[in-house]
Amino acid sequence: MLRRTFMSLMLALVAAAGFTATGANAEDRFIVVQSTTSTQNSGLLDYLLPMFKEKTGIEVRVVAVGTGQAIKNAQNGDGDVLLVHAKPAEEKFVAEGYGVERFDVMYNDFVIVGPANDPAGVAGMKDVVAALTKISEAKAPFASRGDDSGTHKAEKRLWKAAGIDIASASGDWYRETGSGMGATLNAGVGMGAYIMTDRATWISFGNKGDYEVAVEGDDKMFNQYGVILVNPEKFSNVKAEDGQAFIDWLIGDEGQKAIAGFKIEGQQLFFPNAGAGNS
Repeated sequence: MLRRTFMSLMLALVAAAGFTATGANAEDRFIVVQSTTSTQNSGLLDYLLPMFKEKTGIEVRVVAVGTGQAIKNAQNGDGDVLLVHAKPAEEKFVAEGYGVERFDVMYNDFVIVGPANDPAGVAGMKDVVAALTKISEAKAPFASRGDDSGTHKAEKRLWKAAGIDIASASGDWYRETGSGMGATLNAGVGMGAYIMTDRATWISFGNKGDYEVAVEGDDKMFNQYGVILVNPEKFSNVKAEDGQAFIDWLIGDEGQKAIAGFKIEGQQLFFPNAGAGNS
């Protein structure tokens, strides 16, 4: 009788231990997403990720840095998924074997914001190359992220299209913050400089002062976001199944509807377009 009681107790303890371990494993189920400051600062990820976790039980832990740094981190195997906005760099990431496949997720656009006194006279312009030329000619202060982010990459392409050597102007009217978008907006507003920013971060930015959108509407300022599973064949630590589950949700009907539904003060910040041009 005593032996039977003892065995019953031991079985109960083993079962309890198993249940606890299972519960702990469930709690520890997470993936790491290397992403950009714009998806974080805009509030988009804070809006989306609880929905995904509720549906799947998978927690998403985000490392929010500039696109260039996010790609470098993923190239080191630090993360399961890459969610950024620099398509040529993303395609190179996949071609070099660091990522499995790239998918379009959503888009918005870049804008140039500036102070109300508009020292370069660019307010209302749609031709971004012409606007940058005027800013350069006026030697009006321009604050750049200078951090190899997706925004910085796009900005450098536009200066190049305008035929302007920003390296020679660095430290003069062209000022590089080496910071994320929010910090660069704060610095730029403080120095009365023009700033190129993604529209989502600008809409959600709280320290606008007398700043307004000065230049917008040029097709050259289109801003596409893509998502990629880090290659598990290259990095054995990649949680491929859970990472792909996140990607599938993000580019599926539920995730796309959630992206479209994210608004601040009635304004939609991102526009879903998964499947429109995936590669």
